[in-house]
Amino acid sequence: MSVALDPAAWLIEPFAAFGFMRRALVACLALALGSGPVGVFLVLRRMSLIGDTMAHAVLPGAAVGFLVAGLSLPAMSLGGLVAGLVVALLSGLVTRFTRVKEDASFAAFFLISLAAGVMIVSLKGNNVDLMHVLFGSILAVDDTSLLLVAGIATISLLTFALIYRPLVVECFDPVFSRAVGGPGTTVHLVFLVLVVLNMVAGFQALGTLMAVGLMMLPAVAARFWARDVWSLAAVAVAMAMASGLLGLAWSYHADLPSGPAIVLTAGGFYLLSLLVGRRDSLAARLLRRRRHLEG
Repeated sequence: MSVALDPAAWLIEPFAAFGFMRRALVACLALALGSGPVGVFLVLRRMSLIGDTMAHAVLPGAAVGFLVAGLSLPAMSLGGLVAGLVVALLSGLVTRFTRVKEDASFAAFFLISLAAGVMIVSLKGNNVDLMHVLFGSILAVDDTSLLLVAGIATISLLTFALIYRPLVVECFDPVFSRAVGGPGTTVHLVFLVLVVLNMVAGFQALGTLMAVGLMMLPAVAARFWARDVWSLAAVAVAMAMASGLLGLAWSYHADLPSGPAIVLTAGGFYLLSLLVGRRDSLAARLLRRRRHLEG
């Protein structure tokens, strides 16, 4: 499709012309609201790669739901939720009762989940079905999917409001949290549930391989612009929303797959932040070094 010369028209045209583009945009905005803060806390807790693991942990459950009911949103979502919670629980038990670190146990279950999910889908489906599960189809989001994503975003925000303080303490000083008898273990488990829920919301739109991109890339990029936890979350949500808007418009005009276009746009925000962000970016470091030399 031809790209409009007017940037505003280029940005607005897809959503003004087609209802499915508007639903896709609303889904991206809701995903950003829920997954932005989750991504920030994953970064703060040094669990960034665990986010990718949890994205794949939902795959076997979603595949079982697909095997039982086909491309059914309720079945695949329920299966993905159960599978993600099981992986989180098993990884926690392995870490607690053995000397295996949490990241290593999550990595092991990630590989098992990915292989099991692909195998299950291949038992009944074809390559098209496998691509749908792995990469999603945000342009096919319907009203039921929107309600699911919006519901998970609402639950996530309300839960963060309840556990915000102990979660922040657990992120920065877990030893102190345990010393004063804080609810560290409970908060950690609740947080893992939020990770799984947002992965379930994301895989319907972006697939299991792409869902983590909208969660982690804005969260990492936010570190170059903000310092406080609340401002990190706000910047991450704003970048995730902008990635959804610009990525969808780009995919429409360039006739590209929407999920990868959204994640690549988020990657562009990360690279831009890495270069010119006001905190610890390459430009900020060069400026500090120049001022130090001049001083």
